[in-house]
Amino acid sequence: MSVIAREVHLVSRPVGLPGPENFALVERRLDEPRAGQVLVRNRWMSVDPYMRGRMREGKSYIPPFRLGEPLEGAAVGVVEASAAPGFAPGDTVAHFAGWRDRALVDASGATRVDQGVAPLPAYLGALGGPGLAAYVGLLRVARPRRGETVFVSAAAGAVGSIACQIAALHGCRVVASAGSDAKIAWLRDELGVDAAINYRTAGDFRAALAAACPDGIDVYFDNVGGVQLDAALAVANDFARFALCGMIEQYNEETPAPVLPHLYLAVTRRIALQGFITPDHQEDLPAFTADMARWIREGRIRWRETVVAGLERAPEAFVGLFRGENIGKMLVELR
Repeated sequence: MSVIAREVHLVSRPVGLPGPENFALVERRLDEPRAGQVLVRNRWMSVDPYMRGRMREGKSYIPPFRLGEPLEGAAVGVVEASAAPGFAPGDTVAHFAGWRDRALVDASGATRVDQGVAPLPAYLGALGGPGLAAYVGLLRVARPRRGETVFVSAAAGAVGSIACQIAALHGCRVVASAGSDAKIAWLRDELGVDAAINYRTAGDFRAALAAACPDGIDVYFDNVGGVQLDAALAVANDFARFALCGMIEQYNEETPAPVLPHLYLAVTRRIALQGFITPDHQEDLPAFTADMARWIREGRIRWRETVVAGLERAPEAFVGLFRGENIGKMLVELR
């Protein structure tokens, strides 16, 4: 028996910040699963800043979204029908066919998840791609040492908030930046960062960062780029390590960002700047999953979610990321 799925399609490529005109809600009939497939009813889907890059044409580490086709991204849901060994109706799974309420998913692209470890939405956050990015960026790229100062930008987001906590778990002094007083309060009062800067009200951000890091910066986990990256270069110690995870400040710009004024300090202070993407670190997935599950069980990792209800509001939730409307992970709950 076939079912009707609702999907969000990209219908035009945005210029600047995306708007409603770039998306369309479309219905599609899905047949029964073929051999090796499962039919999943999605319960939760993720929107993430990196998706903005996929809305442009051009070569990158992941192909651009195609016009007139559903967008894709991480999602979790319940198997409704299975033609794949090892999966049965009622199983909860994570996969990459988001931006739709139902999807036919190849079994090779579905992973069963255990709600006894954490609630289902956590597999799109702390136990999903954002958590993995924080884990590999810190522990495999930047390699912080006990007693060092770690600065995390966009620290109240899905990746940054986990990065702050992993750094603290490894004995580091953690300095964070975020864009509202509510986010600063969460970082200080609940996540326990040592210092937090509201970049919207700080004035001279470089001076504010220097004041928060009197002994300099040893590790910078960059989610923002631009002004905050340049300030981190100015405050960095010799042999600092920068893990470049994202640069949300620039994702909607149509012209290249200006050269960073303090970039020359990467030479004189021998600073290591390394970009990374999680697909290059799939070998770390078992260690990440085991460590994160243990930290969650021990109550050492906390998270928050900003939830938008309804598939039709997924574009709104996505744009909200660039307006700073989320604390923690931005999620769309599918009804």
